[in-house]
Amino acid sequence: MMQLNVLSLLEKNGRTKYWLYKQLGMSYQNFSKMINNQTKSIRYENIEAMCLLLHCTPNELFTITEEE
Repeated sequence: MMQLNVLSLLEKNGRTKYWLYKQLGMSYQNFSKMINNQTKSIRYENIEAMCLLLHCTPNELFTITEEE
């Protein structure tokens, strides 16, 4: 299973979930589902924006686990 690693990247950058939410300009419901790994898809533009905002690569943004 692929999961977002956003919370640790936010902490590393000294930022909050609220800050990222405001920067991405998404609805809070979609943002919350994405951050809590409750979505099945993420738009490329959101992946790119998160990488730029969090100063990371897609490899750092995602982790793969064996759980389903």
